Amino acid sequence: MIYKFLNKSHSRSVRLLIDHLSGTKSAPYCQQIIRTMSSTSLDALPKVDIDPSGVFKYILVKVYDKEKDNVEPSITIVRGYKRCNYHSDIFDEVQDKLHPLDCEPLGGGRISHEPDNKKIHIYGYSQGYGKADHEIAAKLIKDTYPDYAISVSDEGY
Repeated sequence: MIYKFLNKSHSRSVRLLIDHLSGTKSAPYCQQIIRTMSSTSLDALPKVDIDPSGVFKYILVKVYDKEKDNVEPSITIVRGYKRCNYHSDIFDEVQDKLHPLDCEPLGGGRISHEPDNKKIHIYGYSQGYGKADHEIAAKLIKDTYPDYAISVSDEGY
């Protein structure tokens, strides 16, 4: 049965689609669809997920999809939440949400998000993961918040 190629990360709608296709197409064709859908999973992943306001820790994370044709697709994402006391708490949460994708912490820092003033300031470092490349974080955040003034500093903790 085609389900041997699925795992818990595939949604119910994907399973229904595969059920439908497996009745009309060959199993190899269905496997190709699954591979195509999983390769686009990185594209569907939000590049930035930060709290809507306040000062909080953030991390840069490189997310890897499964290797295909000797290529391991990856993207870099920004995650930052007030609810997390440590950068490692953010990373643990990201890993749990993105399983079975592989995640690598690239560093961390802090974000000051002022939505009323449309300002985001990125600064500081993570004691556990080291300093993130704030310029990369700023570019990703600017793409998500194009109307905001984004500033970066290497100072502060």
